Amino acid sequence: MTTEIDPITLAVLAGRMEQIADEMDATLFRAAFNPIIAEAHDASHGLYHAVSGDTLVQGKSGLPIFVGVMSFAVKAVIDKAAKNGDLEDGDIYIFNDAHIGGTHLSDMRLVRPYFHDGKLFCYLASVGHWHDVGGAVPGNYNPAATDAFQEAFVLPPVRLVKGGETQTDIIEILMRNTRLPQSAQGDLNGQLGALDLGVRRMDELLAEYGADTVRAALDALQDRAEALMRAELSDLPDGRWEATDYLDNDGITDTPLAIKVALEISGDTMTLDFDGTAPRCAGPVNIALPTAVATAYVAIKHIFPSLPANAGVMRPINVKIPDGSLLCAPFPAPVGGYTETILRMIDVIFTAAAGAAPDRVVANAYGTINALSISGKRDNGQPWVMFSFYGGGHGGSAESDGLNHGNAPISTATIPPMEILEAAYPVMFKQWALRPDSAGAGMHRGGMGATYEIEVLEGNGAKAFLFGERGRYAPHGVAGGGDAALNVFSYEQDDGWHHPPMASKMVGIRLEQGQSVRLDTPGGGGYGAPSDRAPEAVARDVAAGFLSPDKADTDYGPAWQEVTQ
Repeated sequence: MTTEIDPITLAVLAGRMEQIADEMDATLFRAAFNPIIAEAHDASHGLYHAVSGDTLVQGKSGLPIFVGVMSFAVKAVIDKAAKNGDLEDGDIYIFNDAHIGGTHLSDMRLVRPYFHDGKLFCYLASVGHWHDVGGAVPGNYNPAATDAFQEAFVLPPVRLVKGGETQTDIIEILMRNTRLPQSAQGDLNGQLGALDLGVRRMDELLAEYGADTVRAALDALQDRAEALMRAELSDLPDGRWEATDYLDNDGITDTPLAIKVALEISGDTMTLDFDGTAPRCAGPVNIALPTAVATAYVAIKHIFPSLPANAGVMRPINVKIPDGSLLCAPFPAPVGGYTETILRMIDVIFTAAAGAAPDRVVANAYGTINALSISGKRDNGQPWVMFSFYGGGHGGSAESDGLNHGNAPISTATIPPMEILEAAYPVMFKQWALRPDSAGAGMHRGGMGATYEIEVLEGNGAKAFLFGERGRYAPHGVAGGGDAALNVFSYEQDDGWHHPPMASKMVGIRLEQGQSVRLDTPGGGGYGAPSDRAPEAVARDVAAGFLSPDKADTDYGPAWQEVTQ
């Protein structure tokens, strides 16, 4: 028997359940030891279906990419528990296997069944980016990896807690496979605390409204999301639009890799077909199938931002991933650089969608997280590992210029503040500034990229590793907008400054005390014809130092000079 639920109760319950996930996010952010979670918010929490693992509710502060991939992670636990036949209240599973749960091995997943009155009601899950999980490179972004074992320690789904009793041997294994056990232990405790809070809040909710009403609300929210998605698609023209872009290389072979999509709308359905994408490669820009499907969801959510964050949104969307492509690489293919590949997937979806709904999309963002790891030993012999990611410009849109120095569109994370990084590690930021002439020209220009220059202050023989992209293929404009500047990485040696042979990826860069690395990140692509930009806006950019006079003349012509006189 289906429980009827009125619109007011549905809205109240939707808000209450979102608040539960938000509180879980906040609990981990406050408790985590490593700045990637505590400051950058590279984590997520949610509620998931008891049978399918589908996303029911996700916190608003977590990374959007986790909305889709965590449903695969929960389903993996559901299948494991069904095989063993011994799931019980108080169990908590833990794993990082990216080919099962998506993303990469740095993301540690905890999945907990939630029982009410002795019956399984749903699952709660927590995922967070741990600072280091073993592997060949501190911080785990190894651009030279040719299999998953060179990236990190691989943990399949295992029970960390059985019936409320912690399995300490699992924790001992985890702590033995990290260079930073104190950080890992703190992050683990934070995730466990977030799950405990989620259980308490769900107990309170079901005690107030009853299990049948809350379950009916969860079903209704998914049905409503599906109906809204179908209505949005029905308002767009039928047709087929294609787009292709490229990754610089895979870090092993210096050959570009195509990411291609055909977007087709027919009535109230959409198909995203990635046929023509490059085959599986040797290096770590492969991604697992769960990650590819989740990326399509992230792009759709950007194009239709008013839709709720649950699995119902994807019911009218058919995502076709070709077998053998780098978008569905099987274990043990390396997937550590998944961020770069999914950013390019989002770029091509946006570019193709511009044909159907140019007012709904933005031009390409800067398109790389520039995962940079610097590690070494302090003068007192204490080891340190600084891993972080860096910002760039977002694309222009029909409404405005792009955001200057933002974070990647796969997340709501923040870039760790310079002060936090300098306090935690023996480094000094000699530059942290907007990068002039980095934005794509357009009626609405792209956002500005950034320049970061980082000097090593202590010890000798520090090593740097970079995993980036957009060193050879610039972020594109849409609707006639121009491309942004390329990504440029430089590192200092005794004989001066150098660039990576593969443009955006390199391992084993040795840095002595006083030597630096430098990132000049891309801006965003432009939106609309540059000739349609107001001369006053060009003049303002020149006056602010965003745009040099010569670049202004090249991109927009000399008309801007007349408004400065």
